[in-house]
Amino acid sequence: MNPAWCVRTGRLDLQPVWGGDLPDLCALKSDPRVFAVMLGGVRSAVQTAAELAQDIAFWGRHGVGMWTVRERSSGEFLGIVGILLRPDGRGMALRFALEPDAQGRGFASEAAAAALRFGHDRAGLNRIVAVAREDNFASRSVLGAIGMRPAGEFDRSGVPMLIYESIRSV
Repeated sequence: MNPAWCVRTGRLDLQPVWGGDLPDLCALKSDPRVFAVMLGGVRSAVQTAAELAQDIAFWGRHGVGMWTVRERSSGEFLGIVGILLRPDGRGMALRFALEPDAQGRGFASEAAAAALRFGHDRAGLNRIVAVAREDNFASRSVLGAIGMRPAGEFDRSGVPMLIYESIRSV
């Protein structure tokens, strides 16, 4: 792992995902309270392992990707945050998902803001998007709190989706 890809905030450590994260990732991605509304839905252990391999390779190709989010004081796994290329062609996209017990404590905003800064300042991305269900007010609040702006909408299988974007200031 490249230490330049690690990020530290006031309360969090963000480290690029690696093989040792698989048990935590399996628990997170198999939890319907977290992943039922995510693109692709709840994942099996096999799907999670395949995604982990893809995420590790993505870091090598793009110098940005998915991080684990851990509380600095305890090292406790809280979830994931990162920037990946959307499969629908909308571009590089901010993604985040936290364990149910970690939600509502400001961790998502702190981690997402750090990932967004990394994407613009260190990975050199000019535009980063994020997609949220119209009825997912928690995610929409995080995106607004970190300065992302509404940039469109679309329908995904009858579900209204909102697109947010952040443009790097020069």
